[in-house]
Amino acid sequence: MVFKSNPGFVFHDSCGFEAGSEEEFKSMKNFISERAHATKLEERIHAIWYCIPMDEHCRTFQRSEEKFFRECDTGHVPVVVVFTKFEALRPVAFGEIKKQLKGVSGEERSKRIAERVEELFIKTGVLDQLRNPENRALPKAYVRLQEMNKTDANCNTLLEHTTFALDNEELRLCLVSTQKSNLELCIKCAISTLVDRAHKQIDDEAYQHDIAKWFPHLKVRQRFIQSDDPWLCLCLVSSSGLSAVLGSAVPGSSEQGESRTSMNGIRQYIVMLIWFQP
Repeated sequence: MVFKSNPGFVFHDSCGFEAGSEEEFKSMKNFISERAHATKLEERIHAIWYCIPMDEHCRTFQRSEEKFFRECDTGHVPVVVVFTKFEALRPVAFGEIKKQLKGVSGEERSKRIAERVEELFIKTGVLDQLRNPENRALPKAYVRLQEMNKTDANCNTLLEHTTFALDNEELRLCLVSTQKSNLELCIKCAISTLVDRAHKQIDDEAYQHDIAKWFPHLKVRQRFIQSDDPWLCLCLVSSSGLSAVLGSAVPGSSEQGESRTSMNGIRQYIVMLIWFQP
């Protein structure tokens, strides 16, 4: 599947091997093995989303799920397990502890329901099976999706976990390049790069490039200032989600949305001005 709005993002659907068809399972298994080891970039698959519905609280690890993780050779392709319809566990949890919630505060009520949801989830045994060391395909990340039928729902959490599940930085850059409106993901990737290289000797120009490359759809103007102040500052004209990602805002800089985060070992002060292309 290819969407016209984002042709760089290509999806392949398993077409329902979970229904129990051995032929469909073999076809899917061969497809993954061939594409996982393909030499041409455009012929390879770069990540696998394995969806497990959680709309039945009494579910167990299905035979089709066991076959996939025990038998499929995914090579270096990361598998991200996606627990869909996770909100279905909440009413079950509420029903089981309804009597215990009488007279408690709203905050305590939400906390107890969340704890019971977690207990129900663990009780299914699905996580234990997914982490079985005998599995040939071991999940690299786990994502819970809830209420995806709502108009304001998005897959940002799934995309973030998928991005960081990729071991290859070039592949991360390719994935980020398809996310034209996900500025928060770009910021997190830039910060991750800085943390990974905080104690390495890097050329100043290369250091700035390592930050700017995570913003492929933004024009960047940057200047570099040497300083003994171990702070890193990203000044974004469009600061959507910036405070939540980087930390508290720098005083007196609300117009440009400046934020900063302490980075031990970094003794430089970098200022980047980023703005959307017209």
